[in-house]
Parts: sequence; C-alpha cells; structure tokens
Amino acid sequence: MSYTFINYPKCSTCQKAKKVLDDNNIKYIDRHIVTDTPSYEELKNIIESSGLPVSKFFNTSGLLYRSMNLKEELKNSSDDEKIRLLASNGMLIKRPILISKDTVLVGFKEDEWEKIKK
Repeated sequence: MSYTFINYPKCSTCQKAKKVLDDNNIKYIDRHIVTDTPSYEELKNIIESSGLPVSKFFNTSGLLYRSMNLKEELKNSSDDEKIRLLASNGMLIKRPILISKDTVLVGFKEDEWEKIKK
C-alpha cells in the first residue's frame, strides 16, 4: 500500500508518527506541510475521504490559529471558506496526516496508527 505522510518535521507528534511508520517498515512519501501545503482541491478530497468534519483539520493548539482568533471566526464560516483558509497556510492544518487510497488519519493517536501495520 502506498501512503503519503504530510507532516511538519519539527513537530514532536509528527516525529512519533514517523517513528511508527519507520519502525514498521511502512513505505510513504514524506511531505512537508508548510513547503508543500495541500491545495484547496486536495484538502477537499482528503476531508471528504476522511468522513470527518472540516473543523477536525484545524490545528487548534497552534499559535497561528490562536493569534487569528479562529475559534470565533470559524463559527460563521462555510466549509468552503474553512477549506480555503486551511489551504492558505500549512501551519493551520492539524498534523500529521496519513493518506492512502482507503485511509485518512489526522493527528497522531497511536492506537489508530498501529492498525496500519502490515
């Protein structure tokens, strides 16, 4: 199975997720969330495939999210507006994200990531 691992290399949570992938010899394409931020269309497809609400894709603990007061701002935004905002800056996106043709994992919950082992 082919995976895309979207992450921020300095993020300790992303490092833990990467270790799970590496320790289990899971092959993946490593993608930097800031220098190669997913486009609007790509995010829309990822979100639809995940079955999760758009709000689950925001890095709510991030400095940028808090400095922009997005908790309040997003209350009156459409999903389309939220996805466009996410696509505007990779630091707004919750990470890591692991994607395959039938899997989308957002954030790192070890028990979920353990399920992808061979």
